[in-house]
Amino acid sequence: MMTDVDEVEVVVAHDERATLRVGDVFLKIDADQRRADVEVEAMAMAPIPTPEVRWRRPPVLALAALPGTALGRLGEPSTASSAAWAAAGAAARTLHDAPLPPWPGRSVAEIASELDAECEWLVTNGVLPADLVVHNRRIAEAALRPWTPAFTHGDLQLTHVFVEGDEVTGVLDWSEAAPGDAMYDLATLTLGHEEHLDDVVAGYGTDVDLDVIRAWWSLRSLRGARWLVEHGFDPSSPGCEFDVLRSRM
Repeated sequence: MMTDVDEVEVVVAHDERATLRVGDVFLKIDADQRRADVEVEAMAMAPIPTPEVRWRRPPVLALAALPGTALGRLGEPSTASSAAWAAAGAAARTLHDAPLPPWPGRSVAEIASELDAECEWLVTNGVLPADLVVHNRRIAEAALRPWTPAFTHGDLQLTHVFVEGDEVTGVLDWSEAAPGDAMYDLATLTLGHEEHLDDVVAGYGTDVDLDVIRAWWSLRSLRGARWLVEHGFDPSSPGCEFDVLRSRM
């Protein structure tokens, strides 16, 4: 039971799911219980800090708030130290070295097909210039290769990584966790914050392909633009996805 709560904060809300903060508890409301199932199981398997599950009553999952603050936000300078970014890279490496979750990940063919459809939508609807889309689609090709599956978070945005000082205190939002490409997690973590890529790589260690990480920057920005627009987010904000695509030119 939660008592002495002064207010309810809407953290994120759209027509698929919503997250509310009530005191020291986050309430995640998701109509797709498959995502919630994955989140709970992935957090139990992950060898890095994750939020404590307080209770679950579908469609609501209650998670304890993590100590510290997010590593940063897309479109804003990060105030976290280089050591904190390196710690995030080390946490990603620990995760990627762990045994794979038992459910399947997405195939290269599936990702490529979705990417092509999103590129066509961007051009057909005049959202972005055709030459910008074509150029970034060409860059993205480097990510569409066979990879050795790793235990990936699947949405390792810097807002999902919490740090206190130079240490990672926990990682949020595991609903996309699956076997996948380790470089995708590193690309998601550093999207729009290329200045911290060296720190993340230093913490991660070996087996990093910088060209593939940059390819995933283009691919993620192209593939996610329509979803962002349709769910009330703005990929054209300074420092966000469209600026990432322009920086590749």
